[in-house]
Amino acid sequence: MPTLTRPDVTLSYEVIGQGMPLVFIQGIGVAGSGWRPQMDALQDTFTCLSFDNRGLRNSTPCKGPITVEAMAEDTLALMDHLGWDSAHVIGHSMGGPTAVQLALNHPTRVRSLSLMCTFARGSDGAKLTAWVLWMTLRTRIGTRAMRRRAFLEMLYPPAYLATQDQDALARKIAPIIGRDLAVQPPILMKQLKALSRHDVYARLGELATIPTWVISGAHDRIARPDSGRSLAEAIPGAIFEVVEDASHGLPIHLVDRVNAKLRDFITHAA
Repeated sequence: MPTLTRPDVTLSYEVIGQGMPLVFIQGIGVAGSGWRPQMDALQDTFTCLSFDNRGLRNSTPCKGPITVEAMAEDTLALMDHLGWDSAHVIGHSMGGPTAVQLALNHPTRVRSLSLMCTFARGSDGAKLTAWVLWMTLRTRIGTRAMRRRAFLEMLYPPAYLATQDQDALARKIAPIIGRDLAVQPPILMKQLKALSRHDVYARLGELATIPTWVISGAHDRIARPDSGRSLAEAIPGAIFEVVEDASHGLPIHLVDRVNAKLRDFITHAA
């Protein structure tokens, strides 16, 4: 994997495809490979960039701050490195606020925003509800198999998991997430803290000139649909959509549907 050395971190990234530039930004604890299902499908039309967020997997060591603002500037640095004047930007979970921060700081560099399973305010995504606390605890205790299954409950709706061999599913998606689902990376809590402190809700009206699509999963208990709706309502002209049979892992669960929607939205926004 190529790297870009910045003063406080070396960023590991991947570029594939040819055509209009797309930038994919991941969320908490997930490597850039989390976008593999999208990049593989869209590379026929678009040049796709993904990367490990600072402090995660191959983007280490990181001497600088773990903040949403820093991650937005990492994204810009990668675009500069590739010679991209602008790009369509896609963010999932914490990647949503990062994409929004990039657009607020550098509006001429962002052609469109696709914001998946994300939040109006960072504190919405970092909220420790009883379910989140219980799920988080179960991803850290018990056998590896038990911890993997707990993690799956965050990504997929209960009805879907009931039809699956969950151990096999955990093995299948581990390379996409970028790690064994039973192992939580040390940077995760710092990322969560950074998200909880981030709030640009009052500035979302500044994004009126950027085509924006917000999509939520009806069963998502991390990025709840009401937070996604609030995000879309605060961005003039934004499109909002709820996928009824999805949860927080929407891009890796309903791959074909997400990719078709992305392709259509970006093509019309270009």
